[in-house]
Amino acid sequence: MSNTILIVDDSLTVRMDLSEAFEAVGVPTLLCADLAAGRVALAQSHVGVIILDVNLPDGDGVDFLKELLAMPATTHTPVLLLSSEAEIKDRIRGLATGATEYVGKPYDSGYVVARACELMRENVQPLDQATILVIDDSATVREELCRHLEAAGYFVLSASNGRDGLQLAADRRPAAIVVDGIMDEMDGATVIRRIRLDAALRDTPCVLLTASESFGGEIYALDAGADAFVRKDEGADLILARLAAALRRPTFTNQQPTASLFGPKKVLAVDDSETYLQELTGQLHGEGYDVLLARSGEEALELLAVQSVDCILLDLIMPGMGGHETCRQLKQNKIIRDIPVIMLTAVEDHDSMIEGLTLGADDFIPKSGDFEVLKARLLAQIRRKQFEDEHRRTQMLLQHRELMMSEMRAAQQLAETKTMLLEELEFKNQELEAFSYSVSHDLRAPLRAILGYSGRLLSNYPDQLDNQGQHYLQRIQESGQRMSQLIDDLLSLSKVTRTAIHRETVDLGSLAYEIAVELQSSAPQRRVDFLIADGLIVEGDVHLLRIALENLLGNAWKYTSKIEDAAVKFGALAAEESTRLGDNSYSARRAQAMIYYVSDNGVGFDMAYADKLFAPFQRLHSDREFPGTGIGLATVQRIISRHGGRIWVEAIKEQGATFYFTLGTQDKSLMAD
Repeated sequence: MSNTILIVDDSLTVRMDLSEAFEAVGVPTLLCADLAAGRVALAQSHVGVIILDVNLPDGDGVDFLKELLAMPATTHTPVLLLSSEAEIKDRIRGLATGATEYVGKPYDSGYVVARACELMRENVQPLDQATILVIDDSATVREELCRHLEAAGYFVLSASNGRDGLQLAADRRPAAIVVDGIMDEMDGATVIRRIRLDAALRDTPCVLLTASESFGGEIYALDAGADAFVRKDEGADLILARLAAALRRPTFTNQQPTASLFGPKKVLAVDDSETYLQELTGQLHGEGYDVLLARSGEEALELLAVQSVDCILLDLIMPGMGGHETCRQLKQNKIIRDIPVIMLTAVEDHDSMIEGLTLGADDFIPKSGDFEVLKARLLAQIRRKQFEDEHRRTQMLLQHRELMMSEMRAAQQLAETKTMLLEELEFKNQELEAFSYSVSHDLRAPLRAILGYSGRLLSNYPDQLDNQGQHYLQRIQESGQRMSQLIDDLLSLSKVTRTAIHRETVDLGSLAYEIAVELQSSAPQRRVDFLIADGLIVEGDVHLLRIALENLLGNAWKYTSKIEDAAVKFGALAAEESTRLGDNSYSARRAQAMIYYVSDNGVGFDMAYADKLFAPFQRLHSDREFPGTGIGLATVQRIISRHGGRIWVEAIKEQGATFYFTLGTQDKSLMAD
């Protein structure tokens, strides 16, 4: 099967724009201005995908599509119709005739290229020649490695940075990836972690190259998810041998291809405001989205009968079938009910929001001229949907794996027990990650309704409730808010465990000061003296370190709530003081290591409970007196551990507590995520 793209469009601008876009990713094109030229091109050449304009000077593109489907040479060739989004019925006509895809003008060239490559990949027969993607920011190294791989019989793709490499991996789905460990903007370990977090790409074998000779470098690479680790000075022969070994490892392939988050995404926007639809389309074009437009709920349902999408943006108030009824019908349809729905409204209405979420909407956003929030929430819903799809895929993997493990147990019995347990644990971790996101989504919808309706009762009907009724509703509110916090904390704990660490220079003192200001502003009537040291510079993940400090400083602030002269301190001790504090770990004995501490003069606790303090759901104080979920310190402990450090505590009941922690070595070459 050819990888050439045939483009038939009477606009020279369109032909040249798409030709340049395909050329940038190494895909050849044939350009034709009318149907006659297209027929000649097809008679002389085999093509992988046909991009066809609907309105051409010598005929109708949809009628030509019927010809293509009737010809043996092009019956199975994917056809992408490209035309103005004039009427929903035009799109339905093209798709119903047999078009594989339909993209409206003005189009996003990035989306067209990515979708065409996706169609070509799905249609092509397996080749004996494996495709290898090389990602390296050094042109010299990249060209030399590509030359060795081609000489070994591989078909080679290359990218000069991690971002382009991920996009190319999503478009072309290589058999394996060879990536440099140290690159600007995004290093090789980060590229591999993102590959492992993407449901469509996570099984792709990855070989990480490095110039480092340290033992820690190999641990760093393997912990990131690399299948093999090779130093550049070991030569091309070893790289080829490692790559061949990685390609020999069996992987379970899902019969239904999973969409990649780095690939093309299709959004249906349902709104009766032409102005808003056009503005929304302009905002999403250029970011990998193709936007379908529907002016009513009826049009949306009609279109979804023939066109699948990744997310639906649904206006609340429209003529005919409104947003609520459209959402209800969407969620009742077994085929399309799993598509994320984000409801939009120009008027903030608390009751309408609760009703929409109760009907099954996944999010509810007020319309505004700032589209950044909408873009972020849109991507979050598409990502959440992928986690749910991955959970289903994980179930298939688990069933497949269980069958294999049963056969292994019968053949190898006790000798294979340890190996089976380790492999099962990895699958359980993947299942837990997907399951946590799926369950949190299912819990939030009814929880929002509980909090929303109970809140409305308290605020709108105070005179109709006796003291006991108000007390019951307040307890419902408190319990609902606690459950919401528990969901957030559990997701945070899961994220901390699985997310890659992105190291940068961080000023812990500045972070602590920002958190202290936020705590003081949340309760200005409280007087707490924060004493924060300056110049606490570390190398670490700023987002994870903020979570850790928010928990430690927040606890110290909370447990001093009944103290008149409340004080919270954050600072550092010299490394040589570690022995006095009982920290004999390797990281604390490093010459550059520092010991950081957060102390308070609050309620403290009995040190007999210190060993249990960092386990999930462990609490030392009354929930009514000091509310919390009992997950915060478990999250802190995992963050510190992932930074190569450790955390411990000293406390005296009714006198306060001090939490000490290290962050491992400051030498990044010795750090392992």
